[in-house]
Amino acid sequence: MFYIIASALVIILFLLDIRYGTVNIPLDQVVKSLIGQPLEKESWGFIITEFRLPKALTAVLVGSGLSVAGLLMQTLFRNPLAGPFVLGISNGASLGVALLIMSGNTLFNMLYQLGNWGIVIAAVLGSTAVLAMVLLLSVKVKDNVSLLIVGLMVGSATGAVVSVLQFFSDAEIIQAYLIWTFGSLAGVSWEQLQVLTPIVFLGILLAFISQKQLNTFLLGEQYARGLGISIKKYRIIVIIATCLLAGSITAFCGPVAFIGLAIPHIARAVFQTANHSVLIPSVILIGSVVTLICDMIAQMPGEQTTLPINAVTALLGAPVVISVVIRSRMMKTSI
Repeated sequence: MFYIIASALVIILFLLDIRYGTVNIPLDQVVKSLIGQPLEKESWGFIITEFRLPKALTAVLVGSGLSVAGLLMQTLFRNPLAGPFVLGISNGASLGVALLIMSGNTLFNMLYQLGNWGIVIAAVLGSTAVLAMVLLLSVKVKDNVSLLIVGLMVGSATGAVVSVLQFFSDAEIIQAYLIWTFGSLAGVSWEQLQVLTPIVFLGILLAFISQKQLNTFLLGEQYARGLGISIKKYRIIVIIATCLLAGSITAFCGPVAFIGLAIPHIARAVFQTANHSVLIPSVILIGSVVTLICDMIAQMPGEQTTLPINAVTALLGAPVVISVVIRSRMMKTSI
């Protein structure tokens, strides 16, 4: 029943996200445009096709992709506060994009010539490097809080490298990069969606393939080995899926915070389960709903301004994270 209601909500919010904006378009005209019928005003068709439809599709991809990536990270590290942004994975993707834009390095210039694919490759390489570093340190650091601090410090280090690149870059390049860091769903074109969509689908597919193994990860490595599960193999699959999802989304939309961290907790609270066969489709739907709502708030229907998507997701996601911290502390105190 939940999946039917959530799917219907995604469709409704998808249509509303297309309807509202600086120019309000009647809902029946939105539906006609999507099914290929002529509209009352030709300009409405142009606005929907060229701007709002790709933005709404991007919101669904971002919400589902980052939510799955966050769920994978929390399972892999067995840490409720793990996520692409907190562990520095999004920062690593940002570093990859910054090197592509500002470094002037021959290798990155070659990637730059690849266009959209070059941006994705740079972001995925950056996120992979950071995740590999955090994963190596996690072997030595068993405490959850210490691991989070390590992730934050790695993220700070990548931020420092970006700051150095900015210091030696031209003002126009710095401005373009800063605007990108605010996060936006509106700047993704149809050409970029053709790159982003298959990558996000591949990352989610890898998560579905690994769902049974992810359940055993929660019980510890010794238990998983006792069942004959190859820990290294599925850890690599989870890392690849996470880097594909977080890296590609960050490349095109900027570092979007809190979605990957907060949505898995909402799904667990709704279903009261840690079963990934339930959680993975749930976070996809809930993440899509939340991101569509955030996008509608960000574009401030009827106004001429658009808020950075990061500002809206932080306002909605921060209370969830605070509640998780308080609840975990209360559980430790009661024990």
